[in-house]
Amino acid sequence: MHPGKAIAGWFAFVVLCLAVGISLGTNNAVAEDYQVGESGRAEAIATEAGLQHKPAEQIMITAKSGELDQAKAESAAQDLSARMEKLPEVLAVADPLRSADGSMLMVEVTMEGVKLEAKEHVDPLQEQTAQVQKANPDLVIEETGDASVSKGLNKQRSEDLAKSEMITFPITLITLLIVFGSVIMTGVPLLLAVSSIAAAVGLSMVVSHALPDAGVGMNVILLIGMAVGVDYTLFYLKREREERAKADGRLSPEALVGIAAATSGRAIVVSGLAVIISTATLFLATDVIFSSLATGTIVVVFVAMVSSVTVLPAILVKIGRRLDRRAARAAERGKTPKRSRTEETGRVWNALLRPARNHPAATLVVSMLVMLGLTLPAFGMELRVLNKDTHSRAIPEMQTYDRLNDAFPDMRAEHRVVVSSDASRADEVQRALADLARRAEADPMFSDNPPEVQTSEDKRVSVMVLAVPHRLSAPEATGSLDHLRDDYLPATVGQVPGVEYGVDGPVAIDVDYLAHQNDKLPLVVGFLLLLTFILTVLVFGSVVIGLIGVLLNLLSVGAAFGLVVVFFQWGLASTVFGFDESATNAIGSRVPLFLFVILFGLSMDYQIFVVSRIREAALSGVPTRQAVLDGITKSAKVVTSAAVVMVTVFASFMFLHLAEMKQIGFSLAVAVLLDAFVIRVMILPAALVLLGNASWWPSRKMRRAQETPSTEGNPATPPVAHIVR
Repeated sequence: MHPGKAIAGWFAFVVLCLAVGISLGTNNAVAEDYQVGESGRAEAIATEAGLQHKPAEQIMITAKSGELDQAKAESAAQDLSARMEKLPEVLAVADPLRSADGSMLMVEVTMEGVKLEAKEHVDPLQEQTAQVQKANPDLVIEETGDASVSKGLNKQRSEDLAKSEMITFPITLITLLIVFGSVIMTGVPLLLAVSSIAAAVGLSMVVSHALPDAGVGMNVILLIGMAVGVDYTLFYLKREREERAKADGRLSPEALVGIAAATSGRAIVVSGLAVIISTATLFLATDVIFSSLATGTIVVVFVAMVSSVTVLPAILVKIGRRLDRRAARAAERGKTPKRSRTEETGRVWNALLRPARNHPAATLVVSMLVMLGLTLPAFGMELRVLNKDTHSRAIPEMQTYDRLNDAFPDMRAEHRVVVSSDASRADEVQRALADLARRAEADPMFSDNPPEVQTSEDKRVSVMVLAVPHRLSAPEATGSLDHLRDDYLPATVGQVPGVEYGVDGPVAIDVDYLAHQNDKLPLVVGFLLLLTFILTVLVFGSVVIGLIGVLLNLLSVGAAFGLVVVFFQWGLASTVFGFDESATNAIGSRVPLFLFVILFGLSMDYQIFVVSRIREAALSGVPTRQAVLDGITKSAKVVTSAAVVMVTVFASFMFLHLAEMKQIGFSLAVAVLLDAFVIRVMILPAALVLLGNASWWPSRKMRRAQETPSTEGNPATPPVAHIVR
């Protein structure tokens, strides 16, 4: 074995991944990748006709104090318009618009290009706004819009991720120091986790050229990468130390690492594959954001898994050889070499395991009732797309956005009615749109301002913009869309023969996106349950273990969903954590599906590791009851340590500004806690103790092993002749 070459090869691989990724860059998703449902079809028609919605920035002019000086405001608006018109990034500048109460003058600037790319070109506009502000110190001149808000959101996200790392690293370091009591052994998991994340970042850039990135890949790589990177390394390290203590100097470092590879190494590979397979079901959602989440998770889990079974053994061999040399020098000086002590489970874990050991039936019933009780609130979960209304108001552009909406309520939302027909029916379409406008003006859910209509040069496509004086997430905004789609359009435009029509706009996009997710949810969940069951049966050869795994994972996910409803939808998070209301009152539409898939994968992580230890003992002939208790006991401390690290990483995301990340971080943290301390310590051992040998049905191999008297020794240990020095 050449550990030095393996270590050098790993870090060369990390550097290569980063170099190739950076050279290729990230292929970001385009507007077409986000289109779903009726709004997506309408947007495609408008885009083909050159009538797509253009990105726009709104610059507001108000008084610093007192009433607005109209003359100064108009002069500033003229200066601003002249500056903006000279910019190559600007398509058009509208005439200044005064608010109803006269306290604000607003200039709307339409940008060149597409909406998704506008944030990359908004800097020159913001610079000109700043220059006009500097020239008019008595006025307040502010800019908002999709581009500036997106830019502010990205800046906040970067600051949040840096804050998360500052929280996660120290606590992870302290946890590992407590577990290992060694700076060197503590540094190994962190080093591999960080290097795995770096390699995954580079690989994700490469993969984005096949599967476009929606801008969420980096978040999930950091979130999952640190958790599983430390997790997998911890499993391997703990097994190697356990075998070192048992060998008491009789085995070489290579032999010890070989035993760890045959046991924990195998479990890590299976666990990693379980997470990868589970996450891959997100691709069935046919959604670019879920595809990006899946890609990031799969890449970082794969890299972490590979590092744990390639470079980690090499590092452990190097460390083992160093310890042996130190012991040899101590022996030469006449000192007794310090041997590793077999780690004890501890009084706390013995106390936690006592109910399942002594009263399995009662423990199973009570624990199940607790988990089911936590699950109940999940049945009242309300989902909504987390749009501008839920962005943190710590972003200055969002504060400006709120002031703009207060002054110009008709700009809060809009519906874009897209109509496509033969050019010969252009006049009929225009009359139908005029009828539609009259109906909308008479409806209090719509603005009473006359709507604007644009028509393509070939007269085939027309777009009418209907303003809605309600916030995007308000019931009135959704109600106006229902009126439009169900009543007004069929009665007007729908009467024109051969016409194709649809409604686009921010409200329609949110509604269609949520409907699309709900349609795909049964497919994703169904495949996830089936694949999880099949994988577990293949690994352990037991249908019973497969069913138990699926049921326990459902319990863990259900309880996490119930708690996220209590804390975020019911508002308890505002009281306990001080979160603002934008993060509460409803659950982000993407949160449940993403969490369901990721939590299933992470639950399989613990399931495979714990059951592998139980199966290992049972295959050596230890009675199932004793094998269950021994397996849980041996894995208790490492599961606890891994859970603490994972909870730390996930909980740090609760303190980010993005409402969706708060909810995801909270859900993952509580799910891991419940999984480690209730599912794996209470429910799983109690169920397996009660089932006894039936747990392994229909495995013939296990039946034969249980009929053979137990022998001392480690069944995973290779023959002594090959490993004794």
